[in-house]
Amino acid sequence: MDRRRFLGALSSAAAALGLGSRPARAWARRARASTDRIDAIGIQLYTVRSLMGDDVEGTLAALAGIGYREVEFAGLHGRSASEMRALLDDLGVRAVSSHHSLQEVTESLPRLLEDASTLGQTYLVVPYLDAGDRTADGYRRAADAFNAAGAMARAAGIRFGYHNHDFEFAPLDGTTGFDLLLERTDPQLVTFELDVYWMVNGGRDPLAYFEAHPGRFELLHLKDRTADGRMVDVGAGAIDFAAVLERGERSGVEHGFVEHDQPPDPLASARNSFGHLSGLAR
Repeated sequence: MDRRRFLGALSSAAAALGLGSRPARAWARRARASTDRIDAIGIQLYTVRSLMGDDVEGTLAALAGIGYREVEFAGLHGRSASEMRALLDDLGVRAVSSHHSLQEVTESLPRLLEDASTLGQTYLVVPYLDAGDRTADGYRRAADAFNAAGAMARAAGIRFGYHNHDFEFAPLDGTTGFDLLLERTDPQLVTFELDVYWMVNGGRDPLAYFEAHPGRFELLHLKDRTADGRMVDVGAGAIDFAAVLERGERSGVEHGFVEHDQPPDPLASARNSFGHLSGLAR
């Protein structure tokens, strides 16, 4: 099925559920007691992709040894969903989320949802929009596609989301692409994974977004930034992660994933970030 026909099918499915054409509206999340915390510090496995390519079992075991109990996938490295689930279960690690391109979603959403269910995931996230989609109309089309995919995901017991970089915060017709996505997606169908580094790199304040849009950010990417813009392990930069975690959990964040896009030593990076986050008074 080509992309246009699949998007049409998504829209039809959403309409049949009475969901796809609803405007975005306030979403009352469950009340969170003051003792509630983000469930656990996980890791986006893109951080260790070079190691996963050579040794899936050993890399997952090393991460579990550091203390990670949740992961977010960026591909299964040749394993089936059931094989990967068995590996995680043996290690006491839970798959929470996975990243998939918008093309994958439009072409293969039923299969992606089936794999997510097999893995035990509760989230499926689009991590990026191609340059050709970064116009006002492109963001609007993406939001419509996200709403439709979110309706199908919800029917399968999966939450659908979008992960930001910094390009979404460039000025665009008096607004930004990110704000268009927030405005045009239905909060009951689409959540957001706020990447702290990329939001700060785009000149925006994550704490302000938590305050302005409570309940919209259920996932976090935890990566640090130096004052001159370099991506570094969490704790080695200038971002106040104690404040990010505290404000995020009050706003409705459920899971946080450590990530570093180009770590010189992936396991050392994962260990450093975990150690800093574990040591924060939360």
